[in-house]
Amino acid sequence: MEKPKSEPFYSDAAPPPAVKEFRWSNSGRLPESFDPTRADAPPETDVVRALYEGLTDTDARTLKIVPAIAVDWTASDDNRTWTFKLRGDARWSNGERITAQDFVRSWKRAAALGSNEERVPHSQLLSNIVGVRQATKLEENAIDEQAEIDFPAQKDLNRNSETNKRENAPEDAPSGKSKPEENITKIEPNPKKQVRPETAFGAVAVDDFTLKVSLLKPDKDFPALVAHPLFRPVYAADGKYLETGKLNADIVTSGAFRISKIDAQNGAMTLERSENFWNKNQTRLERVRLVSTENAEKALEAYRAGEIDAVTNAEFAPLALKLLTPFDDFRRTRHAALNFYEFNRQKPPFDDRRVREALTIAVERERLTEDEMDGASIPALGFLPFETGKNLQLSQNVERAKNLLKGAGFASGEDFPVIRLVVNRNSLQQRVARAVAKMWKQNLNVGAEIIVKDQPELEMARQTGDFDLMRRGVVLPTTDEAACMQAIINQQNHFTDAAADKKPAGEISAAEKAAALKNGKSEAAQSSQADAPPSENAGDGARDAVSKQLNEISATTITNSVREILTESEAMSEFPAIPLYFPTSYSLVKPYVKGFEMNALDAPSLKDVRIDNQ
Repeated sequence: MEKPKSEPFYSDAAPPPAVKEFRWSNSGRLPESFDPTRADAPPETDVVRALYEGLTDTDARTLKIVPAIAVDWTASDDNRTWTFKLRGDARWSNGERITAQDFVRSWKRAAALGSNEERVPHSQLLSNIVGVRQATKLEENAIDEQAEIDFPAQKDLNRNSETNKRENAPEDAPSGKSKPEENITKIEPNPKKQVRPETAFGAVAVDDFTLKVSLLKPDKDFPALVAHPLFRPVYAADGKYLETGKLNADIVTSGAFRISKIDAQNGAMTLERSENFWNKNQTRLERVRLVSTENAEKALEAYRAGEIDAVTNAEFAPLALKLLTPFDDFRRTRHAALNFYEFNRQKPPFDDRRVREALTIAVERERLTEDEMDGASIPALGFLPFETGKNLQLSQNVERAKNLLKGAGFASGEDFPVIRLVVNRNSLQQRVARAVAKMWKQNLNVGAEIIVKDQPELEMARQTGDFDLMRRGVVLPTTDEAACMQAIINQQNHFTDAAADKKPAGEISAAEKAAALKNGKSEAAQSSQADAPPSENAGDGARDAVSKQLNEISATTITNSVREILTESEAMSEFPAIPLYFPTSYSLVKPYVKGFEMNALDAPSLKDVRIDNQ
């Protein structure tokens, strides 16, 4: 498809603000919470990043990890023990010093809040830290027997940390003088369980400026994981208040901005530059004004009238997207979410990797995204959407696929069973499934039956293994490879469907997403109902019945007996799933706004934004 000719800016007539103020419509609403543990998606995640500083941060343009409160970090040889050195000049907005103990206390708080999705949407990101499973009161028999705290010799993974420091960063942290954490709660062994309990919470303040973290499994990208908002510390006195969900301008923060004003009645919120932020001299903006809008059309009107400087996470109608595409201030960004088909690797013939690879490389992803999505999504030539210099890429190879099937005993598709492909009740996903099934038939002479289920039924089918392939969608909130592969392959994930389809599907509005999250429902359940007639959807009684059945099913899922996959390269060798496409997100940014970088994580950095008043 020929790229539309570039046009002048959709709106550049209005001059930039006289002051260094950034006016932003983000999802069309104000955040519902300032609590890092509850930050699930924009605008909450963006506001938390502005208000709170973490150990590390993500460069919005490159997605590389840069120092924040931690100036340096090292790892043990097995990447299971990480040590972070904190800067000595990091301060809370009230002037108090930030210490390693603030991180320990905040992470314990997040773990203690449990794995409830409404309270801690990204609680799974904590699960690799030693002791978290006790804090969340999960079953002891789920404990990894190798979960012992050990501190092997350190190796420097940040060999030249000077190159990663922000410009004009203050001196490194002074030597800590406080004693290691003494109040460690020990878990006594349960004589009824033949497992070794974890003895302590894995994050320990060695001194005021040294944090040591012990992991259950190796993670070479752990500094990337702790850049996520969930790991940002909250002020000790604010924890209980944050859990009420009420917005309070008086909370103590640690980031580049603090809350100046909340005008809920008029749908506006103002953030001001924090004078106690360690790197305040590099914060160019004086103020950030968050503006709510009734819908995407109203946001467009305000943007064109010069009332706001950027629009992000708006649910633009397909016609509006076509209208906006040629303009230079319209941006399209690959979103960190994967839509894919998961194999039931316990079920023949899908337990044969040759069969899995054949079905994977028989799919022409480029044609799929062009024909079924009008080019609004990006073909997934791998499992992860991040540009990491990888050279492994999937491509259609029909001849190899035929040879692989022949080697597995199915020459020309003969005697191959009809594939039972289970998808959720969503018009886009049904179109995609029909297109993929057609490719399998044309290229391999393999037939497929498309089975449409409501979300609770789909989840039960996955638990019981009642499928050959199943459509899934996962939003990836971090660049940490192990955490991403855990979400995609090795566990059930509830950030699905609507969030993973995000923009192109247009099946669910931002307001519906927010309501679904607020009500504690998965976005998958919400999306599966979005375009179906009322008679096609299970009623509350049926939904409750299915949920009850799910609860009665053994906790052992189909994925427990297959080899765990921890890296993308392993996934590209084993083919546990068929990657299909990455959705895209859209934004409008005025030409005088500099440094506002949208990226795959939906995580622009307000610390880097400036208004060009010249």
